[in-house]
Amino acid sequence: MAHNNHRRDRHQHENNNHIHLNPDFDNLNLNENPALRGAPEFFENLFFNGDFAAANEDEEMFDAAAALAVHNLNNNNNNNLPNNDEVEPSCWVFGYGSLCWYPGFQYSKCITGYIKGFVRRFWQGNTTHRGTDEKPGRVATLIEDKEGITWGCAYKITGSTALDYLKQRECKLGGYIILETKFFPRVASYDTPFSGEAVHVLVYVATPDNCHWLGEDTLNNIAEQIVECRGPSGHNVEYLLRLADFMREEMPDVVDPHLFELEFLVLEKLNQRQIPLWSVMGVAPERIRRDSHEEIKRPPTFEFTSRIPERKLRCLNI
Repeated sequence: MAHNNHRRDRHQHENNNHIHLNPDFDNLNLNENPALRGAPEFFENLFFNGDFAAANEDEEMFDAAAALAVHNLNNNNNNNLPNNDEVEPSCWVFGYGSLCWYPGFQYSKCITGYIKGFVRRFWQGNTTHRGTDEKPGRVATLIEDKEGITWGCAYKITGSTALDYLKQRECKLGGYIILETKFFPRVASYDTPFSGEAVHVLVYVATPDNCHWLGEDTLNNIAEQIVECRGPSGHNVEYLLRLADFMREEMPDVVDPHLFELEFLVLEKLNQRQIPLWSVMGVAPERIRRDSHEEIKRPPTFEFTSRIPERKLRCLNI
């Protein structure tokens, strides 16, 4: 945990002793002059002006996929609710990358847990958030693995606004597609739709078919690329370290070798190059209240115990 304390100290140092090389910097308004942030126009329209109207040749495909997934989720998750035409449709979205610490949309609940059949890998390229066309960053995607488990968090969203935002952020800009899978909560209670069984969620996954795909490489090469890349949303290092922090704080007993080995290598490279950690971390996001239902834990049921590996006892004749 030493490097976490070190990082917090550097953040405090940055907040208390921020220095601008440009003496006129404090007089500049970044919102009035988007070019100062170095962000492309379409990125500004999306994330700073809220303009989702830009046309895209895949618009109908994304809309159809999202509509079908939400329809299936509502059928699966709301089949016990009374009919009410005034109730807006809702669904759950699973995050395993930046959505874990910066969702960017309104939600009513956030629950930590995992999905099966996938592992997290930094094999997707990114040119609109954590990299550029010349130096694409590395971000997380999911790779199918029969024995795999990926931990993250699920958000409950209502209406179409959040899905429209995610369609732009993940699909159009990020190159991800929408899949439907089952989510298992870390904690179940009477306060959630979870009673130990899985619930259907939407998940955004990048495949080798998209134009940003970088694919498998050695961990050392991936770490090198992460250290060198920065985009309109900030440094690629921040993406990795905040995700590792999320995992360590929310699921301290969970081991993710790919993620934590990359974290170690990146911190080592920053130290070797004498790059201050505060210079790549940006502004800390607001803290998300996750698993707010923990204090109302549901009593254990057979559904929970069914997940515990069987153990054989040997009878000793003593």
